[in-house]
Amino acid sequence: MSTAKPWIVMFLACFAVAGAIAAAAVATYYVRRPIYLKGAILQQDSDPRKQSPITDVQVTARDRLSVAPAASDFSGFFRLGLRRGVKRGQPITLEFRHPDFESVELPTVVSDKLYTVQMVPIHPDVEVQLGRPNMLVSNVFVRYSIQTTADVNVGAGVTTFQVVNKGNVPCNRQKPCSPDGRWKAAIGSASLDAGQGNIFEDARVSCIAGPCPFYKIESDNFSQGGQKISVSVLAWSDTTTFLFQAEVFHQQISNIVRESYPVIFGQALNFSLPGAAEGTTLEAEVDGTNIVFPLGPSPLLTWAVCNVRVGRDQSKSYRCALKPGYRFR
Repeated sequence: MSTAKPWIVMFLACFAVAGAIAAAAVATYYVRRPIYLKGAILQQDSDPRKQSPITDVQVTARDRLSVAPAASDFSGFFRLGLRRGVKRGQPITLEFRHPDFESVELPTVVSDKLYTVQMVPIHPDVEVQLGRPNMLVSNVFVRYSIQTTADVNVGAGVTTFQVVNKGNVPCNRQKPCSPDGRWKAAIGSASLDAGQGNIFEDARVSCIAGPCPFYKIESDNFSQGGQKISVSVLAWSDTTTFLFQAEVFHQQISNIVRESYPVIFGQALNFSLPGAAEGTTLEAEVDGTNIVFPLGPSPLLTWAVCNVRVGRDQSKSYRCALKPGYRFR
């Protein structure tokens, strides 16, 4: 039997020690790295189509377990970082606050699940407030212009569809699943037909109700336009509602002015605009008077609070909720 040389033994020993140190460092990193809680914040309603995402909700963890307050974005999504040392399975109470909604305290345990939180409006949809009728808002439409030289806009195709699902249900490898394979998912789809001789352009899909952060486009048969377009969406939280719309063009006459009609559910209206839209105005009849409201980067309406999200293609999604004292006809 041959005897190993001393330098080989020393090399192998050093290599083993280095490997052990590296493994310990990696293990320490994963143990100590901060945990982030993720979820969606919605307006409470028995109708999933009216569960509009809530923007600018302040999210914190009681007992200073969070690093800093988080704020929900246009889609209602929040991402709350917890302090180092907080472990999965540890009890925690999350607090959700917004000036227009009743505060929510959610006792839970730290985990990787997707949190869906519903908040109750302080000013519910009522017919009469403070002894006087609410002002009626009706005949709402959006007008904007697009630089074009060949096509004429002859209308718009609009539809809504739902992806019906139950959130936080383990997938167990039974497709469809969330992209990370963790949660049970569902697929919903919609299609539009512009009619013979017409084509769709500027087609877009936007989430208007439900836990909007947790979806992805599964099948894109609309971006390139055409007479018939369709879309399929994969969602892996609770039931979610989508708006699918596009402009209808007849390729003969040039016209740069377009009109679009918002979709109204409950006390909120939703619409989207292509990235090249200019001079956007919203026209509405408020308490019997027809008024035109210019829509700038930060829309200001006397009768509604609006939020805007700009997509990667510069398309814009608008969601406007009525202020107290107003209601849609």
